[in-house]
Amino acid sequence: MAQAEKKLDMRRSDSGEQAKQDGLQYFWIDTCCIDKKNDAELSRSINSMFRWYRNATRCYVYLSDVSSPPLDTNVESNPRSWELNFWNIRWFTWFWMSLVVKLIFRWYHNVTQRSVYLSGVSSAPSDTNEESSPRSNDAYNPQPWESDFRGSRWFTRGWTLQELLASASVEFFSRERKRLGDRSSLRQQIYEITNIPHSALQGAYLSKFSLEERLQWIEHRQTKLDEDKAYSLLGIFGVYLLPIYGEGTASAFARLRNEFDKAQKCIRDLHLTDPRNDKKRIEDTKGGLLEGSYHWILKNSDFQEWSNTHQSRLLWIKGDPGKGKTMLLCGIINELKKSMAKSDLLSYFLCQATDTRINNATAVLRGLIYLLVDQQPSLISHAQKKYEQTGKTLFEDANSWVALSEIFTNILQDPSLNSTYLIVDALDECVVDLPKLLDFIVQTSHVCPCIKWIVSSRNWPSIEKNLDTATQRLRLCLELNEQSVSAAVATFIKFKVDWLAKRNRYGSNTQDTVQRYLSLNANGTFLWVALVCQELANISGWDAEEMLKAFPPGLNLLYRRMLNQICSSKYAKLCKSILAVVLIVRRPITLDELASFVDMPSRSSGNYEALSEIVGLCGSFLTLREHTISFVHQSAKDFLVEKASNEIYPSRIECIHHDVFSRSLQVMSKKLRRDIYSCSRISY
Repeated sequence: MAQAEKKLDMRRSDSGEQAKQDGLQYFWIDTCCIDKKNDAELSRSINSMFRWYRNATRCYVYLSDVSSPPLDTNVESNPRSWELNFWNIRWFTWFWMSLVVKLIFRWYHNVTQRSVYLSGVSSAPSDTNEESSPRSNDAYNPQPWESDFRGSRWFTRGWTLQELLASASVEFFSRERKRLGDRSSLRQQIYEITNIPHSALQGAYLSKFSLEERLQWIEHRQTKLDEDKAYSLLGIFGVYLLPIYGEGTASAFARLRNEFDKAQKCIRDLHLTDPRNDKKRIEDTKGGLLEGSYHWILKNSDFQEWSNTHQSRLLWIKGDPGKGKTMLLCGIINELKKSMAKSDLLSYFLCQATDTRINNATAVLRGLIYLLVDQQPSLISHAQKKYEQTGKTLFEDANSWVALSEIFTNILQDPSLNSTYLIVDALDECVVDLPKLLDFIVQTSHVCPCIKWIVSSRNWPSIEKNLDTATQRLRLCLELNEQSVSAAVATFIKFKVDWLAKRNRYGSNTQDTVQRYLSLNANGTFLWVALVCQELANISGWDAEEMLKAFPPGLNLLYRRMLNQICSSKYAKLCKSILAVVLIVRRPITLDELASFVDMPSRSSGNYEALSEIVGLCGSFLTLREHTISFVHQSAKDFLVEKASNEIYPSRIECIHHDVFSRSLQVMSKKLRRDIYSCSRISY
């Protein structure tokens, strides 16, 4: 006992000294900070330990069975010793080296031919995979302590698995208290010892790994008490479980699996869309995210105040259509991912008015909660109690907003939650229950000190009126940052013109002319540049300069030109019919569905290539992705509704609705019939 207490005192002293060197105010040692005789404290500690490690700045691992050799110890204890020895013998080295250099020079000067044998160079084919042996140097030059490290008991203990995976930084120390490295520098050795994938060791969310994969990580580890082998996985699986010692390993693992399965079912039913996929889709649709187009905001004083001060919890980025708000927020999301601590959370949602999945307030909450739970699975516990009573209807019935807002509020007030960043793009495209969403954002920005919001929208007075009630908010107006936005648009123009020049083989004069015209007429609008470049993509290089004059500055004027071109073409009737249908439907429709609502040319039926070409006749108003048709931008739809409705549906919009309704009935009548399943023939 005395020896154990002496060892513990040494660990306290060493840990405290190391924490002091690293600028930390507190340190915690698991072996002496948990009262295992107190059942309530023990249960709470077991369920909280993963969170404690995750929130720690550093995790020190003392390996009592790993020794660093005396040579390393001397070097580390006196890092300048080699330098002193060098200066003591420098005169001797200089003298002999000067003689040797003179002799070698004389020998080489007198020879007529020299052959050089390169022992480290192979004559293998040039396509040899250099990455086939990424640790070749380490394999031939292992550290003296590496053999002990690979055989350390620490890698065989069950409870140390969460220390290895949860902590942002794991540093290993030898018996002599010398630092051996950290989880990053020793990643390859740890992978070979534990078989845990590199991505998990690099901090990937554990929800990315299946239940069976995670169970394999504990397979060859041992615990003093049988049940602890299951209990040590609670944080890794993101579930809460009351320890029952004496129940046996099989029962403990069965309960663990059951809780995990219930949580996963709740998460699956919560899922409506994965905002990460929506972000990728939107970026691809807009031609990809150009880094140089958003970096300016990182130096903006409003953004920096939001980022660096505790008091500023809500940042509203506002601007006119086409100013690049969505791509700006996509860039902010990427930058936050790089800079935030591992224990911090980031959730976001990108609204789109033309997509019924993501154009309402309830969908916003479901998407934000889904991403938070994906990063910290234990948060789903705030939804599980109600979910077990009602099932999937909790997220879908008429009361779903009430339930979800309560669940989300509880999540944001969870004591395990660290700094959390919430981003919602295009509030103006949230067409259902927007006032409720605005009130929720304002309210949570007041009561949740660890939460920071970024929202974006057009310059709508109704949105401004709601957000103005937030006392700790900042406003970033793109029109007031004209210089920065114009510089970003210039970067975007150069990127697009370079692409056009390569595609259409522009000469240098043509390329300069196109770039100059776009720069003079863009007026800080990304969308205008994108639409003009889309039109230029199909115009030969020799005709590009002349055609430039046909593209007027300003989105509305450009939309007007596009519509005039459609109306004067021989396919005007067909194009206006297509635009009318896409305008009135509640969700984006597919090419197959469009063929049911519009009289298409006879040979185009079932021919996706022909149907795609027909949609392309509608100018740049529409975009096509995986056979699904949608507007290129909400402003394009707004223009047609507000400024061109008489041209798109001259016989009133009600007639278009009636036509779509009638055609839908015709399609259904071909398939549906009374007693379609022949139930009347069933006898009992």
